[in-house]
Amino acid sequence: STMRERKTTDPLHSSTDPSEGKEKLRLKQEVGLISGVSLIAGTMIGSGIFMSPEWVLHHMGNPASSLLIWAACGLLAMFGALSYAELGTIIKESGGEYIYILRIFGSFPAFLFAYTSVILVRPAGLAAVCLSFAEYAIAPFYPGCTSPQVAIKCTAAACILILTIINCLNVRLATSVMNIFTAAKLLALLVIVVGGLVLLAKGQTQSFQNGFQGTTAGFGAVGVAFYQGLWSYDGWNNLNYVTEELKRPEVTLPRALMIAIPLVTCLYLLVNVSYLAAMTPSELLSSGAVAVTWGDKVLGSWAWLISLSVALSTFGSSNGTFFSGGRVCYIAAREGHMPDILSMAHVRFLTPSPALLFTSAMSLIMIISGSFTSIVNFFSFMAWLFYGMTISGLLYLKIKKPELPRSYKVPIIIPIIVLMAAVYLVLAPIIDQPQVEILYIVLFVFSGIIFYFPLVHFKYHPRFLQRVTLHLQLLLEVAPTTKDAN
Repeated sequence: STMRERKTTDPLHSSTDPSEGKEKLRLKQEVGLISGVSLIAGTMIGSGIFMSPEWVLHHMGNPASSLLIWAACGLLAMFGALSYAELGTIIKESGGEYIYILRIFGSFPAFLFAYTSVILVRPAGLAAVCLSFAEYAIAPFYPGCTSPQVAIKCTAAACILILTIINCLNVRLATSVMNIFTAAKLLALLVIVVGGLVLLAKGQTQSFQNGFQGTTAGFGAVGVAFYQGLWSYDGWNNLNYVTEELKRPEVTLPRALMIAIPLVTCLYLLVNVSYLAAMTPSELLSSGAVAVTWGDKVLGSWAWLISLSVALSTFGSSNGTFFSGGRVCYIAAREGHMPDILSMAHVRFLTPSPALLFTSAMSLIMIISGSFTSIVNFFSFMAWLFYGMTISGLLYLKIKKPELPRSYKVPIIIPIIVLMAAVYLVLAPIIDQPQVEILYIVLFVFSGIIFYFPLVHFKYHPRFLQRVTLHLQLLLEVAPTTKDAN
């Protein structure tokens, strides 16, 4: 069948149970505290801190209020992560929002989440990171002027194709790439932080004088500024996607979050201060690539090092996004909410190549049709819609099912604050500047109904879909991830 309800797990880690005569496939618990911290921080520090500062400043109108937005975004990410930590200790399954919505609200809303995430949200995130990689990778070839859009989009598309090849061929190669590039991004940020502290010590503080002058107070403008800032913090929930692989999840999950998110928040604030010490607000606003402009002003002939470091950083982050992107797809197919082909693995390479190829194709379409800011705003609107839904599920469990065993409890005020922020972030752009694109997004989410009732609820499996699945299996050399030992 093309879609069916079944339980599978990772084909790479198996344990045989002779009493059942079947090979039970399950994920190994290999992610400890240090790995958990690096997974969160490594995914969070991507393109955002190198691309979003100018847009946060643009929407807020001055340096001081833009720094407040960055601090507030860090606090909101921390509150959201702590709320998710409690959910992760109640529902100890991988899959993040998808599995929480499925277990709390049931099959239909979980399907809508998986449908939207797999087709739009995950590919949009990947497209935005690859566009920022392209912006920095080609900036040195166009000194003193804006890079042409065609060159940016072609470079971003090439980035996605290279990542597809790496991730489809070898899991170990993909993780090695992630580790190397995490080191590069931390080095780039430390160089910017130290440079900024030197400039402040020399007395370059003119950007901070009359810091709140000309602050934008619009309801929607603040919401869009939050979108751009929160994009840089996206990844705070990544550990919840791999709960089944955590050593002692009830301890590791909250601790890793409490170390990683404050660390990233402090780095982001220091980097923004450094940008504003090196250039005036108007210079920052006119810069296409903020870190490159900073490098030109502070490092002189060594400025190319910043372009290289940022390009490496964003490439590493896009690899991390791509690497984890197939997990919702895989879990949803495991629960019978996605076509079987998306949960299959390559017979030799043991990689989820169909899910990766699908994500790649959707990301390429988004790169062709959208710009960095429009993709980020769209991504953030969708993400916070589902974050709000997940947090409301936690509040339901806290109020209606307090007897459920949980090793970690977050004070109820924290998820209430996150839910209020999610409602604000979803409604602010609609109320302040209604855009027809948001209507299209909402219509797309509910278009999932067309597929849910016949294919999932009534389990109707057309013959032609079965034939398509079979042909794709042969073409891609993939097989289902469960197998009998008999």
